Amino acid sequence: MRIVITFGQGGREGVFRGELNESAAAQALARVLPATGRANVWGEELYWAVPVKAGLDPEASDLREVGDLAYWPPGQAFCIFFGRTPASHGNEPRAASAVNLIGRLELADETVAALKAVPSGAAVTIAAADAPT
Repeated sequence: MRIVITFGQGGREGVFRGELNESAAAQALARVLPATGRANVWGEELYWAVPVKAGLDPEASDLREVGDLAYWPPGQAFCIFFGRTPASHGNEPRAASAVNLIGRLELADETVAALKAVPSGAAVTIAAADAPT
């Protein structure tokens, strides 16, 4: 499922597109869209609570890649990874603990810089890309 992630009123903090995969957590998220929240910043990761309860997938990992979209079961949170976090050992994105990979963000040259500019507390909405506006 194609999604749109909008930060700030009317997208003033950024609008990003991505794709959810077929995992159980991704499908659970798809069923509750649109979902809103307030962004938290943890290094170069954005995360926020979503109304989804899903367990940890067998292939869940704390090691991620730039552009990964993930679900963090302990915090019932949606995560976007775009660089180092406080848990990183090198330049790799690393979650606080294992997360389920639920999709990928479309990456363009300006994507990482735009994500870095999103402030903690920014309003965020995840919606299906084909949802009426």
